[in-house]
Amino acid sequence: MANFTTSGFLLIGFSAKPELEIVYASLFLILYLLALTGNMLIITTTSLDDSLQSPMYFFLKHLSLLDLCYISVTVPRLIINSFMHSGNISFWECVFQCFVFILCACAEMAMLTLMSYDRYVAICLPLHYDVIMDVRTCVHGVAGVWVSGVISGAMHTAATFSIHFCGPRIIHQFFCDIPQILKLSCSNDYIYELSVSVFLGLVAFLCFTFIGFSYMHIFSSVLRMPSVEGRAKAFSTCLPHLAVVLLFLSTAAFEYFKSHSDSPTVSDILLTIMYTIVPPTFNPMIYSLRNKAIKSAVRRILQINKACLC
Repeated sequence: MANFTTSGFLLIGFSAKPELEIVYASLFLILYLLALTGNMLIITTTSLDDSLQSPMYFFLKHLSLLDLCYISVTVPRLIINSFMHSGNISFWECVFQCFVFILCACAEMAMLTLMSYDRYVAICLPLHYDVIMDVRTCVHGVAGVWVSGVISGAMHTAATFSIHFCGPRIIHQFFCDIPQILKLSCSNDYIYELSVSVFLGLVAFLCFTFIGFSYMHIFSSVLRMPSVEGRAKAFSTCLPHLAVVLLFLSTAAFEYFKSHSDSPTVSDILLTIMYTIVPPTFNPMIYSLRNKAIKSAVRRILQINKACLC
């Protein structure tokens, strides 16, 4: 990396018009506050309420923590740049942003895989659930998720910034997006980055396959349940997780396999929002709206706080 200067990059964002910049920044600020509130609420609720101390909510708490990091590494910078009418970002800020973004994205994929395994054991092997998903297994699983994210982020970032840049360092995005950075390469010297991308893509495909097989067994077991109430309860915990998986994977796949234009189009803007903003913003809503236990716990905590204030 000795061939780089610290001159940094220029983030173009969504619009060169100052008035439109403010509009986009205001929209993103609202979505960021929603994500911040929702994920903090889940983290607080699952930490304080004694009825939410099962492995499922332990994993959900860490998923919300990942979502907070995932959205906080990109959106606040966009909001500041838009209001300051400046898209400059230093080289090392860009490196850090890429690292944390990839870390959170890969760790979230691993966390969703771990959560699908938890639901598989809970529904298909209920008598062995407490033995299989004990405290040690849960802690080791979450530690593995974070470690895998750190390793993936380090590999991806090192490979991306090992290339030589030519011409103006202009990124047609509101954050240091790796596909956009690779377009600044002088020549075809990003073979290492391509190899890392293929490897991580293969890992993501294996995770998706594992999740798919888990849910095939889950739905097969649920449909054989004699109790309507039991089927409804099982679906209420599984369907939100499946929705999160499909949303996250589909938007991320579109981003990395679509062609990137020099100037962002409306579809580029919508797709960027879908894979950077929507998952961390709506994950808490998806889980809380479909989960009676979380809604009851939130009401209890709010009532306790209200009583304390009175």
